[in-house]
Amino acid sequence: MAHNPQGPQGNPDPAGSTQMFRAFVDEEPQSSRQQQAAASSGPRIGLIIGVVLAIAVVAGVAWLALK
Repeated sequence: MAHNPQGPQGNPDPAGSTQMFRAFVDEEPQSSRQQQAAASSGPRIGLIIGVVLAIAVVAGVAWLALK
């Protein structure tokens, strides 16, 4: 059975377009997904280090102020 992208009134079927888009996205190689996951961990580590440093600076300033 062939997929007809036109609806009964001749309007394009949005579900058909969505199905074609999902099929296109699912063709992405597995190695590319692994690289994206590894790359996304970098900014998280930087964010954690930045938050720790900010807390250390605030604690240092408070310690100096109370000294």
